Amino acid sequence: MVPLSRARQQVLPGFGLTLGLTLLYWSVLVFLPVAALVVQAAGIPWHQFVQTMAEPRVLAALGLSFGGSALAAGLDTIFGFWVAWVLVRYRFAGKRLLDALIDLPFALPTAVSGIALTSLYSRHGWVGQWLEPLGIEVAYSRLGVIMALMFIGLPFVVRTLQPALEALDPELEEAAACLGAGRWATLWRVILPTLGPALLTGFSLAFARAVGEYGTIVFISGNLPGKTEIAPLLIVVKLEQYDYAGAAAIAGVMLAAALLVLTIIHRLQSSYSFLRG
Repeated sequence: MVPLSRARQQVLPGFGLTLGLTLLYWSVLVFLPVAALVVQAAGIPWHQFVQTMAEPRVLAALGLSFGGSALAAGLDTIFGFWVAWVLVRYRFAGKRLLDALIDLPFALPTAVSGIALTSLYSRHGWVGQWLEPLGIEVAYSRLGVIMALMFIGLPFVVRTLQPALEALDPELEEAAACLGAGRWATLWRVILPTLGPALLTGFSLAFARAVGEYGTIVFISGNLPGKTEIAPLLIVVKLEQYDYAGAAAIAGVMLAAALLVLTIIHRLQSSYSFLRG
């Protein structure tokens, strides 16, 4: 028999060492930069902070960043579900190629993505030239910003839903069919409730990715102040104008709002799991 002390030995070092390395790694990469931003924003006089945040240009940029990110993440959740469903449930020619192309936004530099989308949807682009006679303007508009955010967020939703769909027991659908449920009833009452946590996770990841996006949007948006200008770009503009306090104020608000949204989503996930359990 193997001694109990040897049987309990772990491959990795002990808890104290691994926890210490984990906290060190997390502190250097995440906590210290965030703490520096919080300290910088906290040092701004209150009247200057209010004055900066009350600027119409700042409010418009924050509204587009958070509102556009939420809309893009919601659309990605809908379409990402269907893409993941097709990849998991069906076999067809070119499936592996399509599955590999899902990760393209991960590997493609954001500047390249922005240039490609702008070239495609501009007035003289392959798609834009057909949309212009219909009065649909994608490049240099808010619609283009939403499409760019959807482009970068879709892989997060698909990759989150694929394992959940693969683990979904087909017998649940068969049981629903035996009880007389149609396809839509099975989808709404069996499949989507089971995939609720995965859907929320995919949405939160796509939203968090979209809020901080810069390179893809800066080309296709046109950067029109008050219309298509996003908050990350406005932070860069403030820094170029040596308005460090204004840049820190906008960044601090973005950080607080993003943490608040992610906390709410996490609580919803926990509550949903508790109710389902």
